[in-house]
Amino acid sequence: MEVKIGVQYAARELVLESAQTPAEVEQLVTEAMAKDSVLTLTDEKGRRVIVPTAKLAYVEIAESSNRPFGFTTR
Repeated sequence: MEVKIGVQYAARELVLESAQTPAEVEQLVTEAMAKDSVLTLTDEKGRRVIVPTAKLAYVEIAESSNRPFGFTTR
């Protein structure tokens, strides 16, 4: 699953692939925002992303898309 995190005053968004379900990620975001603490997510390679909730602009949760690559015909 793909998670995009917009951070205030940052030119680029953070994008990570997570093995967690969309419901689990949504719960983590909601809990972090309720406590006004930090949002901590782990990607598929075990790397952690930690963002203070005060700096969150948005969190987009989407299923990974299998985009074609190379030269394909439709």
